[in-house]
Amino acid sequence: MNIAIARRWTPIFFCMSIVLATVSSALAQQKPKSLPGVDYPRDNVADGYKVDLRWPQEKSAYPWKAMPGIAIDETGLIWTINRGEMPVQVYTEDGMLVRQWGRGYFNSPHQIRFGHKGHVWVADSKAHAVYKFTRDGEKLVTIGIPNEPGEDNSHLKMPTDMVESPSGEIFISDGYRNNRIVVSNAQGTITRVWGELGTGPGQFSLPHSIDRDSKGRLYVADRNNSRIQVFNEDGTFVDQWTNLCQPWTVRVTSDDEVYICGASPTQWREEYTQLGIPPRDQIVMKFDTTGRVLAWWHFPQGPDEVDSGVKPGELSWVHGLAIDLHGNLYLGDIMGQRAQRFLITN
Repeated sequence: MNIAIARRWTPIFFCMSIVLATVSSALAQQKPKSLPGVDYPRDNVADGYKVDLRWPQEKSAYPWKAMPGIAIDETGLIWTINRGEMPVQVYTEDGMLVRQWGRGYFNSPHQIRFGHKGHVWVADSKAHAVYKFTRDGEKLVTIGIPNEPGEDNSHLKMPTDMVESPSGEIFISDGYRNNRIVVSNAQGTITRVWGELGTGPGQFSLPHSIDRDSKGRLYVADRNNSRIQVFNEDGTFVDQWTNLCQPWTVRVTSDDEVYICGASPTQWREEYTQLGIPPRDQIVMKFDTTGRVLAWWHFPQGPDEVDSGVKPGELSWVHGLAIDLHGNLYLGDIMGQRAQRFLITN
């Protein structure tokens, strides 16, 4: 094509490109249609979750940092623990700040729980200790020797979580280094332990969380082994749920529904020091006590670095998990450095 012809056709091509772009834009904005002759019902029969952008309404003057733990007390208050200057912050259901404490108490808090008499338990992984507090923050009991890691029956080594039985025994997932379950009496004395590093039944590779159902069975998030292990309180192995998730936190509701947050199962790579870091996705699952999957939800994944523009509704290394009586989720993440409320929808 010579220069004169090219000049004559150029305006025509330009006009055609505008028309095509306009048509494409109009088609993109049209609502999807059902197949001819099929008017599919648009009723949602599956549960889902949407982030509550209004929660919390009030924030502390002390900004959140990594948010590893969330718990809900019997009155419905939401207790959060973060790794910032004021670790324990307590909110109402509608998101008003009502209490905060813990400044200077911890090295690196990892989880927060409630005992059967209403007191507060906190696992501090880098202090190698588990603490019992009043709800006003008065320390009552210490398990382990703070800032002194060890492997014997007096020490802990990077514990991750704890749960108290009605009898007053405390079961601790111990943790990043010892890879065992530790049992303490109400006075804080370690009475027995079980487990060791490994992949077989009753062995652990980073027991990252623990909880208990109404019949006394214990559920351990065996994170690096991508499984939940189930035990009796005497340490007898009962069951394992494999190839379903890589669990970071496990929580059992009053109805004995077992929730986990974490990621999909993954395999080791050469560069990993912990399996699946960074996680490949972000999920929450619900099981019955036999390991049958009742529900499964995928959440948008945020960036793997702090201060990287995480958006509302995204999860970045989800770690904290609590479920209220309505089925709403409270999720805390490490890189997102926040707690979020997710409302159940159907």
